[in-house]
Amino acid sequence: MPVAVYVLAVAVCCLNTTEIMVAGLIQGISSDLGVSVAAVGYLVSVYAFGMVVGGPLLTIGLSRVPQKRSLVWLLAVFVVGQAIGALAVDYWMLVVARVLTALAASAFFGVSAAVCIRLVGAERRGRAMSALYGGIMVAQVVGLPAAAFIEQRVDWRASFWAVDLLALVCIAAVVLKVPAGGDPDTLDLRAEIRGFRNLRLWGAYGTNALAIGSVVAGFTYLSPILTDAAHFTPSTVPVLFAVYGAATVVGNTVVGRFADRHTRPVLFGGLSTVTLVLVGFALTVSHQVPVAVFTVLLGLIGLPLNPALAARVMSVSNEGALVNTVNGSAINVGVVLGPWLGGMGISAGLGLAAPLWIGAAMALCALITLLPDLRKRSGASAPERGETGRDETAVRA
Repeated sequence: MPVAVYVLAVAVCCLNTTEIMVAGLIQGISSDLGVSVAAVGYLVSVYAFGMVVGGPLLTIGLSRVPQKRSLVWLLAVFVVGQAIGALAVDYWMLVVARVLTALAASAFFGVSAAVCIRLVGAERRGRAMSALYGGIMVAQVVGLPAAAFIEQRVDWRASFWAVDLLALVCIAAVVLKVPAGGDPDTLDLRAEIRGFRNLRLWGAYGTNALAIGSVVAGFTYLSPILTDAAHFTPSTVPVLFAVYGAATVVGNTVVGRFADRHTRPVLFGGLSTVTLVLVGFALTVSHQVPVAVFTVLLGLIGLPLNPALAARVMSVSNEGALVNTVNGSAINVGVVLGPWLGGMGISAGLGLAAPLWIGAAMALCALITLLPDLRKRSGASAPERGETGRDETAVRA
């Protein structure tokens, strides 16, 4: 992988840390700004909504801007938004900051994916996406715990400033290490928009939303599941979270190796396994040993499906920034939907196993969305681009 891919992965880690770190800063923000814990929790939904709606619009607005310049501008917007958050004197100022950073992050993910494919070629897009999305996994393992640690030692604003400083370093790295290219005259926005007429693309988006939503549905409530259902001590929970995060890094690396040539088998096997893992988790939620095992398995197989999910999107459409940005929006629909449905299950009195059952149902639905794609592929005479690097236009619906 070119060095530029890893530079962009670090930037993705920085941006994703901002998305998830509120979970570790809830108490500090709540007491400082005088709002409820629930109100602070809504900041996660605000961020996800900004990515769903604003990212594609911002990507279209930047379609006439060279890719490298777009990356720098988006990081600059992120720095401004993060600084506003660190200086926030009331809740609504923090909401504005979350919207700004979400807009920048969503468009950055899409442009970064397009740059990575341009640098490595379609035949290695799965490995490139594995490296890029590895930044998300590192944010889970390092970014969130680091932000919480800083908040405990200083305050929540220091956590915001720390991420802002890393974003400034990323701007310098992009300027120095990401090669120019992808100029406006090489970007065909009309062709990208025409790609959205492809129903298989929307099917892939649906798969991705359900797949990631199924994992997040269970993961969001993992802390109370571990302490209240499985009766682990509170001091054990951070250890299990760390093991979960390490498992996602390992799983992401493995999936990235196979995502190019075996996209569909990886997704079919992965989603089948996620469904079984969540069912097993729900059935044994009060037993510590199975819970620990299923936590590790969910880390190995859940979020690491991201490279294969992204590779499938590009195999049925194109590698453009807009297609990849909308993919990020689709995933964030799942991020919003999974925890919301899981919370409804708990509120309905179904217990802490409810998010796991709901996640299993979502994973099963994601698996079902693959069936038409697999039938079409089995009836096609030529191999698809997702495995051979050839354009699959000839077999596209």
